[in-house]
Amino acid sequence: MAHTRHGRVLDAVIGVLVAAVVVGVGAFALTRPGITDDSPASASGFVPTTDDPDPAMRIPGVVKKFYVGGHVGPGKRVRYQFSPPIGGRHDAVWATCTGIVYPVALRSENAVHSMEHGAVWVTYDPARVDAAGVAALAGRVQGRDHTLMSPYPTLDRPISIQSWGHQLKVDRADDPRIDEFITATRQNGQLGVYPEDRRYAGHPEVGGTCAATGVYDVADPPRFDTSPLPADAVPDA
Repeated sequence: MAHTRHGRVLDAVIGVLVAAVVVGVGAFALTRPGITDDSPASASGFVPTTDDPDPAMRIPGVVKKFYVGGHVGPGKRVRYQFSPPIGGRHDAVWATCTGIVYPVALRSENAVHSMEHGAVWVTYDPARVDAAGVAALAGRVQGRDHTLMSPYPTLDRPISIQSWGHQLKVDRADDPRIDEFITATRQNGQLGVYPEDRRYAGHPEVGGTCAATGVYDVADPPRFDTSPLPADAVPDA
């Protein structure tokens, strides 16, 4: 049966309202700084927003420190305050961090540069995390841009996850705080994260790439150095 004039007008109004809602929701999703489209639903409450720029600090166990950064010369070692490090001076070449699970321990100075670009670095003690645990951690990283994972010698807890200026250490690979931390810190471009200088975002190089440089060898990356720090090691800040 044909619509009456009133019915046609009502249909048009409803159509406009539905379209407005759809466009509005889409715009909201696209303009929320720090939003990720691959975060698990369980961690959705930890997406950074302008009103909540550093949701990582609502996660029990997270520690935080303000770092500015800066490069050191090739081959130079840095005297990091945290182990694994969470920021500070670093090598000019970043570790490729396009969702790569490295089977070997990485040179910290390269991994810190990755975090400067907004990456989350997942590390674990291979002596205390079994194959199932390693696989569970790898599932959070593989193919996920701005993440990387590697074993880490001398780790004082089974698992440590770090981003620029933030760190969380846990005992089990199924700890829900891992997903919350990754969601809260990965590519967090919000300002006001650090009270020391509220002009700084969650990491120094917002928009920094994790792609391969052609200099960093993913198949044979620079390795973690377990030897004592030399006298000329550079302070991290």
